[in-house]
Amino acid sequence: MDIAEKVEKLKPSGIRLFFDLVLNMKDVISLGVGEPDFVTPWRIREKAIFSLEQGYTSYTSNKGMIELRKIICQHLHKRYGLQYDPEEETLITVGVSEGLDLAVRTILNPGERVLIHDPSYVSYPAVVDLAGGEPVLLPTRIEDHFKLSVEQIEKGCKKGARALMINYPCNPTGASYTKKELKQIARIADKYDLIVLSDEVYDELTYDFDHTPFSSLPGMKKRVIYLNGFSKAFAMTGFRLGYACGPAKLIAGMTKIHQYTMLCASITSQMAAIEALRGGFNDVVEMKKEYMRRRRFVVSRLNEIGLDCHMPEGAFYVFPSIKKFSRNSIEFATDLLNKKKVALVPGVAFGESTEGYVRISYASSYENLKEALLRIESYLKPNLH
Repeated sequence: MDIAEKVEKLKPSGIRLFFDLVLNMKDVISLGVGEPDFVTPWRIREKAIFSLEQGYTSYTSNKGMIELRKIICQHLHKRYGLQYDPEEETLITVGVSEGLDLAVRTILNPGERVLIHDPSYVSYPAVVDLAGGEPVLLPTRIEDHFKLSVEQIEKGCKKGARALMINYPCNPTGASYTKKELKQIARIADKYDLIVLSDEVYDELTYDFDHTPFSSLPGMKKRVIYLNGFSKAFAMTGFRLGYACGPAKLIAGMTKIHQYTMLCASITSQMAAIEALRGGFNDVVEMKKEYMRRRRFVVSRLNEIGLDCHMPEGAFYVFPSIKKFSRNSIEFATDLLNKKKVALVPGVAFGESTEGYVRISYASSYENLKEALLRIESYLKPNLH
């Protein structure tokens, strides 16, 4: 029996394809999955358990619990000076991934183009394809720390574009943008009337300068759908909880699709998220300190053993070049896995322009990272001279 042509042509996730190989292997150190190695803080887990014991097992409003929407808006105002209406401009989603999908389906007509930095998270081009749009990939370079240039965006706009999809700090490169850099992009967005889909789920894991939400820039709130969630900063990946803030008309459109697909996010996850924000960010600060320690170590060691690697500005990934050793990232990662039991993600999983790179997650214990890098060094040694 045939399936829809659009789905037939859709490529499987390059991350999942590779990690199917890992599942049945023993003694593998995995530096591939984009997931904190920390357990969700105790107080958040306890709140989730207690909410079940209290009998909170029902549906919530399609938009999500008003208590959660209010505390999110309070947090954004206190943290960034952003002002969103919890009733009309805020939607609770099943992870940031659902929020992104809803946003794309809400704004796109068939054939409309969306500008996306390359490399990018694997779902970005896919959700545009599935919505009937055309993803336009803008290649970035290691020399520019994998950041988009204003010239690239403007060139894409001149060919016609409905939206810009941007993720910072970025998965897979760790690239982020200063306020000055974002203002330059904002001028182009304003000039060409772009809608900006801004995925900022790694905002609390920005290391070298303060994170600036795109919607906080002058004149941008009216054209930005701000996407964030609890997975990365609070180590709550399994809770599958995100949120979207934006103009009331766009949030209303997203809510319409959401109510026919997901209905609402899990009430248990929403109760846990209320506690996450209400209890403050001490746990986040401690996790961030450890990520920074690992970042310095991993970048230093990679460059020492011959893999050129820039210093990422955020998230928990490094994106070193393997071009001195291989031009094929899938072959490199597969061979490393088979010979040294270290799992990385081939760069090509995130876009064709980044063949010759691999993604390494340092959301793994310091001891695991030390051992994995020793194994990588051992693997590379025969080719170093």
